[in-house]
Amino acid sequence: MTPSYHVVTLFPGMFAALTEYGVSGRAVKNGLVRLKCWDPRDFTSDNYRTVDDRPFGGGPGMVMLVEPLDLALTAVKTELRRLGVLQPRMVHLSPQGRVLDHALVEELAGEPALVLLAGRYEGIDERLFERHRLEEISIGDYVLSGGELPAMVLLDALIRHVPGALGHADSAAEDSFADGLLDCPHYTRPEDYLGLKVPGVLRSGDHAAVRRWRLKASLRRTLARRPQLLGQRTLSREERDLLDEIRSETDPGRPGSM
Repeated sequence: MTPSYHVVTLFPGMFAALTEYGVSGRAVKNGLVRLKCWDPRDFTSDNYRTVDDRPFGGGPGMVMLVEPLDLALTAVKTELRRLGVLQPRMVHLSPQGRVLDHALVEELAGEPALVLLAGRYEGIDERLFERHRLEEISIGDYVLSGGELPAMVLLDALIRHVPGALGHADSAAEDSFADGLLDCPHYTRPEDYLGLKVPGVLRSGDHAAVRRWRLKASLRRTLARRPQLLGQRTLSREERDLLDEIRSETDPGRPGSM
């Protein structure tokens, strides 16, 4: 089944950044994914198409009204039922949610459909969580003006996992975090740029040596930038040996160093 992604947003035009450009744009145009935006203003009943109001109890800012969002989410679920998706996962993009990581992307990539709610203002009426069993996902511990950018981040990450979306079948598998490590450095022409040269092993034609160099470079980068990742996976014997080499090179006084 073609993955079906639905976004409830006050600014559907923002999602042209996904549907018109790059990997995600090609995937949408080639019919590999469906992406549809739903504007809550289309589900209002007053002449002003009101979607927000002052919070009960006072305080700054406005809160998104429950009814337009409820009707929009219900309409999305009705459409998905016609496609055979009876219980789609419903996600509210929020800094209060589970932080997005590679494991969560892989989990969500297996879903036939997702419904994303991109909130605005001070937030959404709490009763929407009860009505639609919304789960919350965050892209980091900071606050943005709305959920559109987080929704686009999530969608871009998901679309990369759709078969055929990337030009090379192994591209997603070789991304940073795909195997629990940061990606290795990459080089292309020219071989020498202002005295900065491409490592000779990458020009050697020795595929085994290239693979080992890339693995070692990936381990070195992970150890330097995100060492906690190394404790979250089971290292192979080769990886342990390469890490010993890296540490010996960094600390010549370590046992086994030259």
